[in-house]
Amino acid sequence: FALGLVGALAAARTAAAPIPWDRTRIPEGRPRGRTEWALPLVVLTVLFAAFNAVQLAVLFGGYDAVLEKTGLTYSEYARQGFWQLLIVTLLFLVVVVVAARTAPRSGPRDRVLVRSVLGVLCALALVVVASAVRRMDMYVDAYGLTRLRISVFAMEFWLGLVIVLVMAAGVWGARWLPRAVAASAAAGVLAFGLMSPDAMIAEHNVQRYTADGKLDQTYLEGLSVDAVPALDRLEEPLRSCLLAEFTDELDDDTPWYATSWSEREARRILAERPVELDPAACRTGDRWEDDYYE
Repeated sequence: FALGLVGALAAARTAAAPIPWDRTRIPEGRPRGRTEWALPLVVLTVLFAAFNAVQLAVLFGGYDAVLEKTGLTYSEYARQGFWQLLIVTLLFLVVVVVAARTAPRSGPRDRVLVRSVLGVLCALALVVVASAVRRMDMYVDAYGLTRLRISVFAMEFWLGLVIVLVMAAGVWGARWLPRAVAASAAAGVLAFGLMSPDAMIAEHNVQRYTADGKLDQTYLEGLSVDAVPALDRLEEPLRSCLLAEFTDELDDDTPWYATSWSEREARRILAERPVELDPAACRTGDRWEDDYYE
């Protein structure tokens, strides 16, 4: 709610007093010679490519390769990938800004060279995005989906979109770039609220339970009523043990105008198929709290 409120206030402020992005300019620095600016960028590109080659070789080797070659767990490997992505994105943006200020632009050959080198850097940065997403995907496959992990997914995809927008700006000009980045962030926040993360988390973990019999009851009991439709598909007594946590929340006298669609749907489900067990009779199922909350 707080995040949505901040986003709405920011959008209202922008609509009331729009920022003149079209008049925004990056001040030009003193143009450098071709060798002076191209050589460091080429060296950086080669190092970046070597880093990506090592990461991909380990990444697509599977779980055994992650443990054997890095000595890390999935959680450590996923967190490492996220921070690498942040650092690479910041470094990439700094390089783009410096190149835009100092790279020679006097002739077509200079412009082609600038775009080519920066384009390769963009492509390599997208490989880091793919690597970070894959690491998180491996982690989710091993331990399930949580709010934090789905937020990390969203952040990684957005950083990838920013890099793609920078690539497009190198071809068609950058006047629209700040507006596009801001719009993509606002659209991402709105989409994140509309897609009901708790419903997605419950759906993923129910499917995982059906496949391998693993379920973290402690975490699922802390989700919102958005999770009820997915949890309703579980077999008894596990279904009732989980849904019993939502009965008290839905038994209050909330007026109709303060009730969400998710709450109405949850009440309908529980009315058609009431909870059949006393919560005190439910035994704790499999829980991996050390891994789940990392």
